[in-house]
Amino acid sequence: MATGRTHRPATRSRGIPEATVARLPLYLRALTALSERSVPTVSSEELAAAAGVNSAKLRKDFSYLGSYGTRGVGYDVEYLVYQISRELGLTQDWPVVIVGIGNLGAALANYGGFASRGFRVAALIDADPAMAGKPVAGIPVQHTDDLEKIIEDNGVSIGVIATPAGAAQQVCDRLVGAGVTSILNFAPTVLSVPDGVDVRKVDLSIELQILAFHEQRKAGEEPALETAAGDGAQPAAASREAAAAAAPAASADQGPDGDVPAVMPA
Repeated sequence: MATGRTHRPATRSRGIPEATVARLPLYLRALTALSERSVPTVSSEELAAAAGVNSAKLRKDFSYLGSYGTRGVGYDVEYLVYQISRELGLTQDWPVVIVGIGNLGAALANYGGFASRGFRVAALIDADPAMAGKPVAGIPVQHTDDLEKIIEDNGVSIGVIATPAGAAQQVCDRLVGAGVTSILNFAPTVLSVPDGVDVRKVDLSIELQILAFHEQRKAGEEPALETAAGDGAQPAAASREAAAAAAPAASADQGPDGDVPAVMPA
């Protein structure tokens, strides 16, 4: 079976925009759900709604894949599942190592969705000698002293960092030095990597803080609207003013295509 070390996705060479690449997993998740229900075809409007995007953006994204659907019929679900899986590199085996087997690392190790999405947890690694040999999700934990050998033996090119922030950069350096070229970082810190190494960061605290900002803003708008209505102002006008005031703040969270960045899709 092919491994991640020798095969890499063709998205960059085919000129697919990064914003489109970021949406492909959303389409794949929606399509997989349709496939499991034995739905043969889906319209762009139905699939866009399930993925949380507009249909025009979906059709443009699929045009990069060479898929245009059939007028009056829609898209073939099974073919799109295969096509997107192939484009994302999920038709092959991607061995992954998880470094840092605390509560978060153990939860990731126990996540059942890796195998069905083309990933195999090849090894669990931790710096605590007391953890060595202990099984987590049926996989014995190995010590960080053996990190380089583990990566070489398993042909690993994707690493997951779930360590405390203070250890993350050192772990990152060792992963990169051993040949890992893609890193998923759960540590609350920014990693420095050389050119050619891709890093995706997942910071749950930042996402919660962004939600707190929006909650605070909504709580501040409600009393303002009530006051304006009580003073004889027209509620509709107040609503329009509040929406106009909120628009700049909302746009600050948006990506290049006007999308609010999402944390890992489940």
